[in-house]
Amino acid sequence: MELLKQKILDEGTALSDTVLKVDHFLNHQIDPSLMKEIGTAFKEYFDDRGITKILTLESSGIAPAVMTGLELGVPVIFARKRQSLTLNEGLLTADVFSYTKNESNTIAIAEKFISPEDEVLIIDDFLANGEAAKGLLELVEQTEASVAGIGIVIEKAFQEGGEVLRTAGYDVHSLARIASLAEGEITFMSGVEV
Repeated sequence: MELLKQKILDEGTALSDTVLKVDHFLNHQIDPSLMKEIGTAFKEYFDDRGITKILTLESSGIAPAVMTGLELGVPVIFARKRQSLTLNEGLLTADVFSYTKNESNTIAIAEKFISPEDEVLIIDDFLANGEAAKGLLELVEQTEASVAGIGIVIEKAFQEGGEVLRTAGYDVHSLARIASLAEGEITFMSGVEV
């Protein structure tokens, strides 16, 4: 997605060889126009899958997931990282390790929102080592629903997550695939995004 790539080049910052800061438009301040385009791009790719629900992880996955849900006309569920007083029964949980924060979180959704008949599209902002996606997949597995695919806004293709998920048979569609963040320079994978 050329618009996203240009936004990353214009407003993103490679903080290290593995960390890309995109807080100007994705995971702190949100660019609604870009999110609408992201939702449209995911709809175009996943439109024929019979998707009935979208699942994401709070908080940075919510904006692209909601825009995709709007485009597909389906509800969006987000897994919570923190315990809520109102979300305390009928929970499905999974553990997710964050390399960025160097901590493990238990994520949770209310089981009543996904049924075995659902076709679930997982949407997330980043894919690096695949830990968040694996946690979301574990939640879907517990519901016995089907995974229609995984939509990623930015994939750090130099890390193992994408390869692991694709090798496991999941259709992972990334809108921008980063080849390298070495020496502060953002380099994209050449060729067609997958």
